[in-house]
Amino acid sequence: MDVETRAQSFETALRRAGVRITRQRAALLRVLAAAEDHPDANQLHTRATEAGAGVSLATVYRTLTALEAQGVIVKLEFEGESARFEPADGLHHDHMIDVETGEVTEFMSERIERLQAEIAAELGFEIVRHRLELYVRRRK
Repeated sequence: MDVETRAQSFETALRRAGVRITRQRAALLRVLAAAEDHPDANQLHTRATEAGAGVSLATVYRTLTALEAQGVIVKLEFEGESARFEPADGLHHDHMIDVETGEVTEFMSERIERLQAEIAAELGFEIVRHRLELYVRRRK
């Protein structure tokens, strides 16, 4: 999904939630829609400020909370890190988090997906949803 379409979907979700779309909030939505990483609230605040939006950190938090409640973004809470966010419109994927740098790498493995389903079935379950986080360190 392109940045403008994603920003528009965020705006639509906020309007559904009864949130007023101010100039600052619209700029924040564009910054969030353009993010190719997994930014936290402070990073989004900094980026929005650098883009010329005089948005407060409190507005960033309120906006993220409303977007999460509407199901258009996902809040990621990795160990020892502040909460990060990503759009909920992508395909299922898992995350590797570098414990030294905090860098997050998305990955998808059909082998892992099959194995998880097999294990759940062997134990008499089916997977409804899951999240896999691998905490990694680059080999020296």
